Amino acid sequence: MTEPALRVAFFPCCYNEIDGVAHTSRQFESFAMRRGLQFLTVHGGTENDLQKVGSTVQRPAAAGESDFRWTRSTILTWPSGATCMRWRRWFASSTRIFCTSPAPAMWASSVLRSLTACTFHLAASWHTNVRQYAEQRGSAMPSFFPAGFRKRVGAAFGHGSLLATLRFYHAAQVLFAPNQELIDVIESGTGKSCYAMHRGVDTDLFDPRRRERSDDRFVIGYVGRLTVEKNIRDLVDIEQILIQKGFANFGFLIVGQGAEEPWLRASMKKADFTGVLRGETLARAYANMDVFAFPSRNDTYGNVVLEALASGVPAVVKDSGGPRFIVRDSETGFVARDLHEFAARIQSLATRPAQPEAMRAAGRAHAMTAS
Repeated sequence: MTEPALRVAFFPCCYNEIDGVAHTSRQFESFAMRRGLQFLTVHGGTENDLQKVGSTVQRPAAAGESDFRWTRSTILTWPSGATCMRWRRWFASSTRIFCTSPAPAMWASSVLRSLTACTFHLAASWHTNVRQYAEQRGSAMPSFFPAGFRKRVGAAFGHGSLLATLRFYHAAQVLFAPNQELIDVIESGTGKSCYAMHRGVDTDLFDPRRRERSDDRFVIGYVGRLTVEKNIRDLVDIEQILIQKGFANFGFLIVGQGAEEPWLRASMKKADFTGVLRGETLARAYANMDVFAFPSRNDTYGNVVLEALASGVPAVVKDSGGPRFIVRDSETGFVARDLHEFAARIQSLATRPAQPEAMRAAGRAHAMTAS
């Protein structure tokens, strides 16, 4: 008897947005399509109707947006019975369900509960540091509350969100995470094996040959959301430390948008803000940087760090979070323990020309090996 064709239904938590998870979701779908696999992507849309484009289904969206600029993918509506029946034939043979967070898994289970003939297994990947995000948001209380109380509330938020998230990952048969730290958290919290899910970037687009600058100003770059969970305010402290050290011929190039942008504009003395950039314009911005500064402690991977390395730009990152697993310390950039070391590493790249040249080549070579 012939084995039924393997089919994968992919339910990402975001797809159209401008962030690393959405970018990874699109790349994952593209990877499957290039290989002719039977693959269906179901993601949140920007309109309240069901749309099918090729192998992609945009499910209805719900009202409201968060300050992450996500297009309402994490707020779910439930599919109608008619919608479920339209998919019965596709799901009827052996199917794997792949979800990137608990939210789309709930939507997927709503679809599947009407498909009683469907045999499926659940795979799940962890992309967002929900524990740290919840802890930061929970402790962001008015300043008249005692610092100790704010810290305890934040810790309680973080612990609760971690336990809730681990319950979802315990239900999956196959687990993935983008760095070893999260792999350890998932394995200890679920008792199941978890596998590394590394990523790659477009090394044809992000290329050192796009560099156009010829001046001697030292450009410190940042690309990403300008929001609290990115520790974006650390850039202000880094700028102040560099100025105090007498370093003058530098400036920041900040690419992105978010709720912290007005504060940054008011607080930084040597920064240019571009807003969101895409495609070749973004690639040129990367290539024209001299160092990439990424202060986030919460990113589980850090696609932007790998894009910078592919562009021949050394990166300086914190010693916690996913980016430290991308940067090879003292080879493709630096992993800094605190802000003073962070600033010192940036200044050393500016004052020792031979060092960044070697790192440019090493970073590009490393990015070329990522898939």
